[in-house]
Amino acid sequence: MKITNFKPVFAAALSALALFVSGCVTTPTGHSRAVVPGFKSTLTRRYPRSVEQLVAATRVVLTRNGHLSVDNVVDNTFQARVNERDVWVKITKVDDKITQLVIMVRKGLGADIDLAAELDKQFALQLTVTP
Repeated sequence: MKITNFKPVFAAALSALALFVSGCVTTPTGHSRAVVPGFKSTLTRRYPRSVEQLVAATRVVLTRNGHLSVDNVVDNTFQARVNERDVWVKITKVDDKITQLVIMVRKGLGADIDLAAELDKQFALQLTVTP
């Protein structure tokens, strides 16, 4: 089979690629990020601890596992680089006894939910050590 006109074939291939790759997600820090749709990248957990305890545990865990690049004390958001992946963490107070932790891990256009789960375990373990 000989293709004499490459423009329609190239346009169709480019359109199919754009449909597959197009997607955008908002990180816990409020920025947008291009993604491949269909991959779960965010874990949300609630702990019966104070915001200060979770912030301290987050700093320890992210520094131990990688490089903590953003530590925003105003809205308790963090950004780090762990195992060549981007990690975002947001801590919010739900009520007087409960604090919510949102962890998002992305690698390029994909997600790494396994690393998010591992970091969540480490946060929980660090909370048992933190006074």
